[in-house]
Amino acid sequence: MNYHKYQRMYTPIPIENRQWCNRVIEKAPIWCSVDLRDGNQALYSPMTIDEKLEFFDYLVKLGFKEIEVGFPAASGTEFEFVRRLIDENRIPDDVSIQVLTQAREHIIEKTIEALDGAKNAIVHLYNSTSTLQREVVFKKGKEEIKQLAVDGAKLVKELVDSKLKGNIRYEYSPESFTCTEPDYAVEVVDAVNEVFCPTPERKVIINLPSTIEVATANVYADQIEYMCTHLKNRENLIISVHAHNDRGTGVASSELALLAGADRVEGTLFGNGERTGNADIVTIALNMFSQGVDPELDFSNIDEAIEVFEKFNKMPIHSRHPYAGDMAYVAFSGSHQDAIKKSFDMFDEHPEHKWANPYLTIDPADIGRKYEPIMINSQSGKGGVSYVMEKKYGYTLPKAMLTEFSALINDLSDEKHTVLDNEEIHTAFKNTYVNLTAPIKSQSYSAQNDDQTTIVSATIKYDGKPSLVSGTGNGPLDAMCAGLRKLLGIDFEICAYTEHALERKSSSKAATYIAIKDNDNEQIFWGVGVHENISTASIYALISAVNRMLIAG
Repeated sequence: MNYHKYQRMYTPIPIENRQWCNRVIEKAPIWCSVDLRDGNQALYSPMTIDEKLEFFDYLVKLGFKEIEVGFPAASGTEFEFVRRLIDENRIPDDVSIQVLTQAREHIIEKTIEALDGAKNAIVHLYNSTSTLQREVVFKKGKEEIKQLAVDGAKLVKELVDSKLKGNIRYEYSPESFTCTEPDYAVEVVDAVNEVFCPTPERKVIINLPSTIEVATANVYADQIEYMCTHLKNRENLIISVHAHNDRGTGVASSELALLAGADRVEGTLFGNGERTGNADIVTIALNMFSQGVDPELDFSNIDEAIEVFEKFNKMPIHSRHPYAGDMAYVAFSGSHQDAIKKSFDMFDEHPEHKWANPYLTIDPADIGRKYEPIMINSQSGKGGVSYVMEKKYGYTLPKAMLTEFSALINDLSDEKHTVLDNEEIHTAFKNTYVNLTAPIKSQSYSAQNDDQTTIVSATIKYDGKPSLVSGTGNGPLDAMCAGLRKLLGIDFEICAYTEHALERKSSSKAATYIAIKDNDNEQIFWGVGVHENISTASIYALISAVNRMLIAG
């Protein structure tokens, strides 16, 4: 790869005593969704007006108070959409719509016309300021580009004052900000603000976009901190960021920009946008949530957000999306599964504790999901198998049996060269351990107590032939063992026994786990019995274990 073709143009700007690296995010920013403008223009098939109206309603439901709804001068559809929002009174009183306009006279005029009657709106003016744009695209010098911004601001202010009666605020973006000399960016923004005249009651939004990501996120943070400390009237400005994702760091750039002093974040749900997309507001918001900061957006039903996004954008969510992906709460590694399960168990026992899980930054239940190692592969271990068997099917396997069964599952997955789902795991468990009926099967049994002993009489079908079995012991199981030893001519003994209900209700079946040891070769064989009657479940478990021993022998 010819890396000599490229030059390292962007390095950290010289900031003495930079502060952003010493800060943490303590509160949510002002959020502005640009799904209906930046996101929509990046789709193969842009949304219809009705689709945009429905999407707008959903963004309001999530909690957005500022929503960029379009570029009204771009097309009749864009213009009509803004008009329907206003004319049909669809905009809540606490929500501001935002419209985008270039610093060009006829575009500004059409944009202001679209806002007639709006109660709360933001006019977002922009022009490009970078060296490359100035020299290659516009072929204008610094003064000419600055004048273009100033003239645009003057016309916006004049038309707003003369034609609009609502609460109309101003926003200015020096497009391609990240490729603009910092001192020149300050010069242009200050010149625009001399026109807009920001006040404490009517602050001006200064949006500083990484129109294209060209450097690491720390460079963007330095640029934002530089602007925050050099702009005039900073106290009357809202510093906004609009990060794109060309280097895959749109989220990181936005977060570091907040540390550097930004007050506001523009982005889209799940990062849709031009080229590689915009900053993903879902991820940024839930990153805050995971640190105990109220994001002030409601993603408690993440599946609904996915459904809406996929419906209108007609593109899927990546399965590895940090919070919304299908695989976000699936762990294959055995050590991961084990740690996750133990942490869930601890949190269930102490729900008053703060969330702490070594592999899950948030409790999936908080966004309407749940942790399920629904797929087990050859890299998985006891934790995942244990979780599936307990949470999905009610079985709490004894530790030694779990080790044996997990190895069996890993071998099955390895043999298939793919994952096993829940039902495959459950089926393997039942076929291997539960209520086994060959070579021997219990047809009937009865137990009588005599002083301190128990006498069991049973009919056992062995290799298809019925046989009578009787035995004496210190309980039904011990007596059944004595009878089976005589019938089969083998020496074994019970070495482990546990039982529990499969469900927490009075009608639940009982599950019994029995391990027997073949005294001839010291091998251990597990069996499981499931029945409404605990005694019958125990007999079934014993016979299942004996059957496994007979098959192995």
